[in-house]
Amino acid sequence: MPSYAAPTQDMQFVLHEVLNVSQSETPGYADLDRDFTAAILDEAGKIARDVLAPLNASGDAEGCRLENGVVRTPAGFHEAFAAVKDGGWPAIDCDPAYGGQGLPYIMSCATGEMFVSANMAFNMYQGLTHGAYSAIHAHGTEAQRMAYLPKLVTCDWTGTMNLTEPHCGTDLGMMRTRAEPQADGSYRITGQKIFISAGDHDLAENVIHLVLAKAPGGGEGTRGVSLFIVPKILVNDDGSLGARNAVSVGNIEEKMGIHGNA
Repeated sequence: MPSYAAPTQDMQFVLHEVLNVSQSETPGYADLDRDFTAAILDEAGKIARDVLAPLNASGDAEGCRLENGVVRTPAGFHEAFAAVKDGGWPAIDCDPAYGGQGLPYIMSCATGEMFVSANMAFNMYQGLTHGAYSAIHAHGTEAQRMAYLPKLVTCDWTGTMNLTEPHCGTDLGMMRTRAEPQADGSYRITGQKIFISAGDHDLAENVIHLVLAKAPGGGEGTRGVSLFIVPKILVNDDGSLGARNAVSVGNIEEKMGIHGNA
């Protein structure tokens, strides 16, 4: 059976001999002494070795499947996702104001390298979530941050990025997805996106899609492109889950080596 051994000693060397992180004046780095980083790296290495790596080959062989409009993940992914969540690994560098641990991003890079190396397909579910978290944290309103970030930090909800369309990839100015303003201040998004990693699954209560679309009056080309939060299940004002949104999955993409991710 394939195995994974986390390069924790190499990472310690980079952190302390090359980067000398504990001597950095960057906020939060003074706490990163050798014992502290070793404890984090060792625990992350155990998760990567004992939980994620054993599911890499089997998850790719089984793959995801689309059943009645819902993507089902391979055997063992539910338990592994729970272990990663319970360990607080998705929250390691997230803002404490929203439930994160507030460690420097460099520690997330180190632990993320282990998780990706052990099981790329599995880690994409939380990896895409971190991207959605970062975008909303940097550019969302405070109301949006309060509504979405606490759940994204814990991976109770996961996130995606929706850019590519069947007729255009890198040239986003050609996109056809439209956002029409509604009377209540929301937007109705109409269009089709493809190649959306972690676009649907059964690991979380909700999937928060960040969707590029064109709104009226935005201008030509990429000037007219805006980013919209499109939850799979609508979120009520009190943070509870409401009605199912009009988001549907057409099919699962065949991505070599990562069939455990939809």
